[in-house]
Amino acid sequence: MNEIIFFGLNKYPKLFKNKSKKIIIKPIQFKFENENENENEKEKQIKQISSSYFSTIFLFKNGKAIEYLEYSKQNPQKIQIEENIQKVTVGFEDEAILTIEGNVFAKGFNINPKNRKKFINISPLIEDTNDRIIQDIVSGRNSIYLLTSNHNAYGIGSNHYGQFGFDSKTLKKTEKPILMMKNVSKIFSGNSSEHVFLLNSNQEVFACGYNYDGQLGLGESRKKEKEIQNLTKIQNISKGKIIDIQCGFNHSIMLIEDENQNPKRKLYSCGYYQSNGLGKDEDEYTYEFTEIKSFLFENDNILEISFGCDHTLILTTNEKLIGFGYNEYGQLGTGDTKWQLIPIQIELPRLRFNEEISNYHIYCGYHKSFLYYSPPSFSNLEEDLIKLFRRKEFCNISFKTENGEIIEAHKLILKYRLNQNQNEIEKLQEIISKKSIKESNQIFEMIYSNRIINPKLYLEIKEIINSNEKIEETMKRIYLNENEKDFIIERKEKQYKFPKLILIMRSELYRGMFLSVTNDTSNKVTDYSELSNKSFQIFEYWIYSNKIKDEIQITQEIINEIQIGIDYFQLNQTNPNLFDLLIKKFNNQNQN
Repeated sequence: MNEIIFFGLNKYPKLFKNKSKKIIIKPIQFKFENENENENEKEKQIKQISSSYFSTIFLFKNGKAIEYLEYSKQNPQKIQIEENIQKVTVGFEDEAILTIEGNVFAKGFNINPKNRKKFINISPLIEDTNDRIIQDIVSGRNSIYLLTSNHNAYGIGSNHYGQFGFDSKTLKKTEKPILMMKNVSKIFSGNSSEHVFLLNSNQEVFACGYNYDGQLGLGESRKKEKEIQNLTKIQNISKGKIIDIQCGFNHSIMLIEDENQNPKRKLYSCGYYQSNGLGKDEDEYTYEFTEIKSFLFENDNILEISFGCDHTLILTTNEKLIGFGYNEYGQLGTGDTKWQLIPIQIELPRLRFNEEISNYHIYCGYHKSFLYYSPPSFSNLEEDLIKLFRRKEFCNISFKTENGEIIEAHKLILKYRLNQNQNEIEKLQEIISKKSIKESNQIFEMIYSNRIINPKLYLEIKEIINSNEKIEETMKRIYLNENEKDFIIERKEKQYKFPKLILIMRSELYRGMFLSVTNDTSNKVTDYSELSNKSFQIFEYWIYSNKIKDEIQITQEIINEIQIGIDYFQLNQTNPNLFDLLIKKFNNQNQN
């Protein structure tokens, strides 16, 4: 069952029809209208919330989403996208949806001004055809940012303040994604922000856009640098790993993790003081990122932070919800509308029994706030796998779709399913090249996704590639997938079944990538053959059970190696944190 706590502006859009109050100053439970108690549990579980001034979207774990719109009388309404949705993001006038397949559908005044209410697929608008698989999306106030599977950052929409890194006089707006920067691991902006931060693989941060109040943290005053129209590296950032950067209208906050400190994670802010978004008892501008200090989290580790236009929420490991900033609409949930200059703890309704605080997430809309319950689920593993499938470096055979798009097929899946060597895979590629696009797609779908194709094509492929006697057996296993035995794991008194073939393919996929990662970092793991096998056993067991086997001994080398793998794969953060489990077991093991 959903558990969503709400407080703040209940007008744009109106989320509670049965409440006449425009503002809700104390946290209350939010329920969807006509919520069906007989619905499947997964269909009701919240995965993500995104909200701005005119729109709020709720995304469920079944890949479906509903939307509340300020200009609509029929709220809530389903978002009509054929593909399953993995992320939503809402800006001031625009919104975007990222699907499991890596496509982005967007709508709004800055995206499609001729029909701003209609979602259009903007992925094919990227000029580089090899860069059209999207792995993340982020909203600015009037811009949408895309991060591709090749780690390139694109912008679409408004460049009015140079937030795409181009001169705003020559490029005020673009209705096609424009390349901003390569080698990007994360993009950070906000639903009320005209500025953006880009993080590369070396933990370097680059920024551009509106800087009138020093919100970029570049150390420049507003008089000198009102707009930064070239991506500029930020200096003087505190030592550590950058976990998150949240952007408001005229200020920014950075969450940094340093293994040598306790607590590990600390907050740093810069920008405008008068909206009280800096979390400091100071009446001056801060042009560089400086630490926010509070007794409320001096002994706690920070799990999440979230920004609205001018207010901030913080969730800590000791089950504290902390807020500060603008509170005109009750968006801090303090029971009044007084602005809070420094962090204050927010009193919450009783949460679920026996649930970890890490299963809760916070989200700040423009002038509203949400706390919602979202436990980890195996569906995230599917999303991770699809993202990994799309990486070109792990593929070795290509297929062309009817619209000319090149799709790369994963070599490990092809090799396993066909049980072929490289020469025979090349034979398959030659066969497919002589077929029509439609037939080629059918062959591809059978091999790559278990779909049954035209029997004539099946027989033709089997007959032509008959040099390996096991091909018929393998094809039957693909064709008769329902006869495979299930691999069963138990988790929280429930059983989960995985088809054996899918299990093996997943294992092979992760093993191939895991070994390639450890091989690439041979300076850290000199003899990875034995170590990687043990590390992979831990990694594989966690993939399917989210646990570590009790009998496995953990070493520092194993911890280092698995952390490299997790960072490289960029696994979904809603999964249980393997690294934390490893550290905990390692510490317990050494104490004993």
